[in-house]
Amino acid sequence: MFKVAGVSKFKGGVKVRFANDTTRVKILDKSGHTEINLIELPHEMDKPEVVKYLLTTEMAQNPEYKAAMEDADEKYSGAKVAKTKVLKTGTTKTAKVSKTAQAVTKAAVKTASVKKAAKGTKSAADVMAELQTRVASLKQPAE
Repeated sequence: MFKVAGVSKFKGGVKVRFANDTTRVKILDKSGHTEINLIELPHEMDKPEVVKYLLTTEMAQNPEYKAAMEDADEKYSGAKVAKTKVLKTGTTKTAKVSKTAQAVTKAAVKTASVKKAAKGTKSAADVMAELQTRVASLKQPAE
């Protein structure tokens, strides 16, 4: 459980930091961290709670800080952030996808493919090969 949390920049990257008191600022500063921004929490929280709380603070208005908070949210609460590129404008949108939603989607695709195979349009081996190709293409980063 943590009483203090925030973000700091170290070697060009921003990360969420957790602490039990504000003396952590001195340690981070000594270690070479910059842009140290820690706040006292309203009550003791665990890491997933802290990250969700930080996303509601003014710190989340800084795009670098918000990205670090979203990364921490994915790490500590299991929410996966899916990035999609809008080709028309070239901007990137993000949406949180839970592990349960990912599993349900994969199961639905697999079920639909197996049903097609059962109707005789494809063999089960062909369906599984196609599914593996789809999953592999989803794992590749968007350009």
